Amino acid sequence: MRALKLLFLPIIFLFASAQREPILVPEVSQSRVEVRQGFTGADLLLYGAVIDPIGIEEGSEYDIVVVLKGPTEPIRLREKDRIAGIWMNAETSDFRSAPSFFAVASSAPVEAIVDERTAAIYELGTGFIQLSPSGDIDPEKQARFTEGLVDLRRRQELYKEDPEGVRISEGVLYQARIELPSNVTTGPYTAETFAIANGRVLASATAKIDVEKVGLEGRVVRAAEERSFWYGLLAIILSLGMGWIAGRLFARSG
Repeated sequence: MRALKLLFLPIIFLFASAQREPILVPEVSQSRVEVRQGFTGADLLLYGAVIDPIGIEEGSEYDIVVVLKGPTEPIRLREKDRIAGIWMNAETSDFRSAPSFFAVASSAPVEAIVDERTAAIYELGTGFIQLSPSGDIDPEKQARFTEGLVDLRRRQELYKEDPEGVRISEGVLYQARIELPSNVTTGPYTAETFAIANGRVLASATAKIDVEKVGLEGRVVRAAEERSFWYGLLAIILSLGMGWIAGRLFARSG
C-alpha cells in the first residue's frame, strides 16, 4: 500500500503543478487504533507535505495546524449550587454535538498565525469548538457552560492544545504527534491539516482514523449495536438469574 502511494506521488505533483493553489498530502502513522483490555493509549504521528507549484511570497513561509477530532456526541451539563446549605443541581445546558476528543497542534501559537474570525471558522483551538447548544440560548450562560465543558475535558486529557506541536522542515515537510489517552471514545476520527500563510488558510486536507474495540469487549459492543433487542433481552435474563441465585443463597444462609 505504501509503495502504491509513493507511485502516485509524481502524479500528484504533476497535478499540483497545473494548479495555482498549493495542496496538502497528509499521512498518519496508524489509520486504525485497536482498543484492547488494558489499553493505555496511543501515540499518533501525523505527517505530510505541502506541494506548492508557484511558491509563496518571498519572506513568507507556511504554518501548519493539525486538528484531531473524535466522534461527536450529545451531552448534558449540570451546574451545582449551594441551596439552603446543600449542594444541588441548579442549572443544566444541553449540547447536540460535542466532540468526544479534540486536540490541536500547531507550528506556532494559533493567535500568532490567524485572526480570531479565521480561527473560529476552522475551529483552530478549544476556544473555538462548535458545540451546537440546544434549547433556550442565553449567551452568558452558554459561555459559562462551554468553559466548564472544555475545562472538564482538558483535565481528562480529552481536549488539548500544543502551540509548538508541529515541526516543519525544508519549508514543506511537517510532522506532529498527538497522544490518545486510555479513556478515548471509539469510533471514526478525523485529522484535519491546514497550511496557512500571511494569515490565510491556503490549503487543507483530511485523514481518517478508526479507533475500534477488539477482543471480547469489541464483540460485546458490536453485539449491543447490531442486535440491540437480543442483547437487551439477554441482559434482563442474566439480571433475573443473578437475582434468583442471590435470593436462594440468602434463603439457605438464613
